Amino acid sequence: MSIELVRNALQAHGLADRIIEFSVSSATVALAAEALGCDGAHIAKSLTFHGTENTVLLVAAGDARIDNAKFKAQFGCKAKMLSPEEVIAATGHAVGGVCPFALPESGVEVWLDISLRRFDTVYPACGSSNSAIPMDCETLFRVSGARGWVDVCRGWNDTEA
Repeated sequence: MSIELVRNALQAHGLADRIIEFSVSSATVALAAEALGCDGAHIAKSLTFHGTENTVLLVAAGDARIDNAKFKAQFGCKAKMLSPEEVIAATGHAVGGVCPFALPESGVEVWLDISLRRFDTVYPACGSSNSAIPMDCETLFRVSGARGWVDVCRGWNDTEA
């Protein structure tokens, strides 16, 4: 089960006890925000794309949208999302529970979008459609093994539409 793999991975960082499991679905930004009682922007959504060589797993704020031009400039390819079947094969997590934890050792590159940096706490999923964990951005960066911070989203601040 994917959440158990995530729990084990987070245990190695002393964080497994912070996982929240809900009695309701948290499979979308809106559902996760409702379950947590927070604004949807605080949800750290994981989006998976075909990269030039590997799968790109981008973690972004819940209110951010992919900017195709920025994505192409950063990753050298069009922002083409994986199908639900491809997501499971690439990450080991089903859509609704995709997260940047307990991923295969190769084939997936984790990147964090700067839209997350405006928050002290964000909430990524934990491998199931009814889980989340509160984290600050530096912990998320470290624990996810992210390759870096990128600016590939729009719609999350006042200066971009």
